Amino acid sequence: MPKQSFSHVRQWVFDLDNTLYHPSARLFDQIEVKMTAYVMDALKVDKAEADRLRSHYWREHGTTLAGLMREHDLDPDPYLVAVHDISMDHLEEDAPLAAAISNLPGKKIVYTNGSAPYAERVLAARGLSGLFDEVFGVEHADYHPKPERRAFNRVFARAGIAPQQAAMFEDDPRNLTAPHEMGMRTVHVAPEPVKAAHIHHHSDDLAGFLAALT
Repeated sequence: MPKQSFSHVRQWVFDLDNTLYHPSARLFDQIEVKMTAYVMDALKVDKAEADRLRSHYWREHGTTLAGLMREHDLDPDPYLVAVHDISMDHLEEDAPLAAAISNLPGKKIVYTNGSAPYAERVLAARGLSGLFDEVFGVEHADYHPKPERRAFNRVFARAGIAPQQAAMFEDDPRNLTAPHEMGMRTVHVAPEPVKAAHIHHHSDDLAGFLAALT
């Protein structure tokens, strides 16, 4: 394990969805249904067109919300409440992950493209509440999404993150590009690895990866 590669790290930044829980939980499946319904209602389009627009927004703007805001001047707050109103009853607490995070030295934050209240609900369901110094959502980046560099700049400025002393854990490879450019140690958390110059490490077992660093 690359323990030596993290000897300088004293600030730990974690994505939320499919990072602090396994993708098999499929929370985003529920969120996607809500997002499509919101687009259909807000723009008065059918499901096929809503799905096409969401794909377009994701490619061009990073998230559905960013596309709706930039192309249709949508109010983000009602959207964030609506799309994150999902069931988490099937999420299970993860004691090994909680212990591994707790043992990390220094500052620990969560930074998600979802909302902070949603993130807090997920953390509670996973038994991870109280382990992080702060939880940041897209609202803390002035609604600019990862992977945009300005989104990271705004959240890291709020959090007091010094990239040269920090590591980023993220399931979406494109969201590790800016952290790598900023000088962070990058970890792709996913079932399958992706080879890319901006990814330093891969893990399909976050609890085990973190436990090996302390």
